[in-house]
Amino acid sequence: MNKQLGNAAAAAAAFLFSASLEAADPNVCAACHGDGGNSTNPEVPSIAQQPAQFVSTALYLFREGNRKDAQMSPMAANLSNAEMNELAAWFSKQPAAAPKHESKPENVANGPAMAKKYNCSQCHGPRLLGQQHIPRLAGQQYQYLRTQLKGFKAGTRSDIDGNMTSAAQAVPEQDLEALADYLAGLSAN
Repeated sequence: MNKQLGNAAAAAAAFLFSASLEAADPNVCAACHGDGGNSTNPEVPSIAQQPAQFVSTALYLFREGNRKDAQMSPMAANLSNAEMNELAAWFSKQPAAAPKHESKPENVANGPAMAKKYNCSQCHGPRLLGQQHIPRLAGQQYQYLRTQLKGFKAGTRSDIDGNMTSAAQAVPEQDLEALADYLAGLSAN
């Protein structure tokens, strides 16, 4: 009887371990985030060349339930801290694809001043490539950026320290659209 329980426990442990490994496999992430973390889905962010700390923090927030998403929350639920850090390190080293989005000329002209005016470059860096726990915006999916900016402004999307939610409050709706358009067309290289 003890041998059967031992075998069942070993089988359960192997199943849980393999499920965790599957979730920690960057190839599993590619189903939504694209090869090497370069998303082709306008509503899914590219995670290639994102700062490692940003990726691991996002995974942690999904795992702990502080950030919710129907697809990401279950994927992160069983990841260990070590697995999150491994995925984050891997994606941070993947080159970002050239942006496919072509920004409107007026947003290209006004974008740098808007990024400075609304403090985007203060936190996300002078080239908007992200740093530490702050994501790369340059070359991110337009639709994803637009949705996130609107969510921060509406208070339906939260961030770890509240800075983005606070910053978005000062940005008029038309400038949110222009910023998303500008950022999506920037090269991350």
